Amino acid sequence: MEMLLTTTDVKTDYEVLGIVRGSRVKAVHLGKDIRAFLKGIVGGDVSDYSKLMEDTRENAVNDMVKEAEKLGANAIIGIRFSSSQIASGSSEIMVYGTAIKI
Repeated sequence: MEMLLTTTDVKTDYEVLGIVRGSRVKAVHLGKDIRAFLKGIVGGDVSDYSKLMEDTRENAVNDMVKEAEKLGANAIIGIRFSSSQIASGSSEIMVYGTAIKI
């Protein structure tokens, strides 16, 4: 069975194995930062940042899944995402949930 990932609780019997999390901090390249600044002046999507954050979220989820697999889980419920700015040009994406075995 593939790992089940959900933001809600599952309505079935399951064994709670513990909280699992994944976190990644990424810094943007100076050239991309300058392009984003210029994009901010004229408006529009900042695709460099969008792609960076998409990749960072995916890596954080993969880290969380690996942690859950180590516990013997086949599902993670109650998944939540959080982000914060660590320093100028650096952001953290954190994902966490409850590892369970259905």
